[in-house]
Amino acid sequence: MKSLVCTTLLVETSPQGLPLGAACIASSIKADSRTKNGFSVSLADFSLEDKDIMQAREKGGDEGVSALLAEKLAAKKPDFVCFSVYVWNRRILEGTCRHLKKMLPDCLCIAGGPEVTADPLSFDSFDFMIAGQGERAMVELLDAMAKSETGIGGNCNETGRAFGVQGVYAGGDKSHIKKNDGAPSPHPAGHNEIVRACPLPPEMTASPYLDGTLDPSKYGGALWELARGCPFKCSYCYESKGEKKIAYFPMERLEKEIELFAKKKIAQVFVLDPTYNASKERAIKMLRIIEKKAPGIFFYFEARAEFIDRELARAFARIPCCLQIGLQSANPEVLKNVHRTLEKKRFEKNIGFLNEEGVTFGFDLIYGLPGDNFKGFCESIDFALSLYPNNLELFCLSVLPGTDLHDAAKGFGMEWENQPPYHVLRTPQFSEKDLAKAECLSLATNLFYTKGRAVAWFNSVIYVLKEKPSDFLKKFEEWLGNDKKKLASTGSIRDWTADENSAQIEELQLAFIQKRFHEKGLDRYLPAAEDLIRMHAALGRCTFDGTESTFTTRYHPDDVMSEYGTDIEFFTENCGKQKCRVRVFVGKNGADWRTI
Repeated sequence: MKSLVCTTLLVETSPQGLPLGAACIASSIKADSRTKNGFSVSLADFSLEDKDIMQAREKGGDEGVSALLAEKLAAKKPDFVCFSVYVWNRRILEGTCRHLKKMLPDCLCIAGGPEVTADPLSFDSFDFMIAGQGERAMVELLDAMAKSETGIGGNCNETGRAFGVQGVYAGGDKSHIKKNDGAPSPHPAGHNEIVRACPLPPEMTASPYLDGTLDPSKYGGALWELARGCPFKCSYCYESKGEKKIAYFPMERLEKEIELFAKKKIAQVFVLDPTYNASKERAIKMLRIIEKKAPGIFFYFEARAEFIDRELARAFARIPCCLQIGLQSANPEVLKNVHRTLEKKRFEKNIGFLNEEGVTFGFDLIYGLPGDNFKGFCESIDFALSLYPNNLELFCLSVLPGTDLHDAAKGFGMEWENQPPYHVLRTPQFSEKDLAKAECLSLATNLFYTKGRAVAWFNSVIYVLKEKPSDFLKKFEEWLGNDKKKLASTGSIRDWTADENSAQIEELQLAFIQKRFHEKGLDRYLPAAEDLIRMHAALGRCTFDGTESTFTTRYHPDDVMSEYGTDIEFFTENCGKQKCRVRVFVGKNGADWRTI
């Protein structure tokens, strides 16, 4: 029996950093009659947060990590190693393969994943590369090699069909590469598109959770596939060249998986569907199952705002969950360049349903999109924050190989990195200097708004100051950066995390707001604003990590937390002050408070 290891390198040890792709390949090999008796299959995942890997990176950089991973894999004495390759681990895993081949020359290395699918012939370390979904192709490749008498070099003449298996590319053969001005996206000569593997129908795909390949309790949660494919063609996404339809996993399998998650008592599940609510009927049905079988698990969904209505918002509200919504830009003309649409009034109306029903949600925005500029990016931040998202995730555009945008980018006059993460460097409208400004603004927004958990009071403060959110946040970034003493005591903005520094972030928020109110002669409104911030900050810490606290307010906390508390000007003029000592604690129904 041959030994086969499925492996990958993760960014972090978390439910979001779970090795689902590698596990799916392992499960397919174990389940298929052609391979299950011929291979001893194991899963070996590593994380950049592992102590020994962090030490190796400090001493030897990415090459040091590659050497360490190769040693760990070689110790297993595998005959085959299957690598799951992504933007964040490509360089390290290519190096791992090279080191491993020196230690075990006869070990066959096979790579798959998004980076391989984008451009299989740009790799020169692996013996084989699989483009597209790998469950079927991997089994067929292993079966074909087992039956072949010509060795691994046989039957590899047709590009993208090594051993006659669709989507499998043989390593070492660069005769088909067509150069592309130095960009890492060569394509086989005579082929307009990469040949992708035939996907296995979802009903035939083995579940790595149900067969024991993955134990979600090890990671504190799960990545969960309910479907594959996307009906949209956003040009910056890998799905832009994928199937333009959705293939759903059987409800019977999904119910068994959700029952397993509940049995394992995991805290959270991240649903991987690019558009969970593409089918409203199926989305609501699944939410009812979750409500019945796993009421104690927190779920994260990716959703499209244009498909949200009152009924769906109410269904989301019945379970603990958060929706992440890809706004990307508030400029419809910019979005057209990447094959997206936006009807602002409809978007606002549907987001209103979420707010009215009490559903937690966040937005994604991208800076550097073709046709956009720094001013437009700021306007997108203003629009997004006016709708009260719980978080705002801001990203620099990556021009990913294997996407429609990669093919069209030069036509837009864009320049980008030719190595991962493929960030845009400049466009005719978005200079390198402006991209740097957008990054600083993004970091400031993340610190003040998202990590600072400011959703409950942010727009109330902005209203008093009569400032646009982006202008306020730009001033915050400038204030933080200009104060060298403050930076020395707090460290880089990049290093902050809400769980570890939420109290420090609160003090930063208060100090900056005090400065802005004083500059505008609004000091009389400060007590109400400060009480509002302190109450919500304390309740947030208590809710997220159980931290209890005691502090003093200038108004009674019941008044501060009333429906009038967020109208700072009205509240100040009409509510009498009452100095209180307040205790925030974990009550029977969650975070609560009382006066001492």
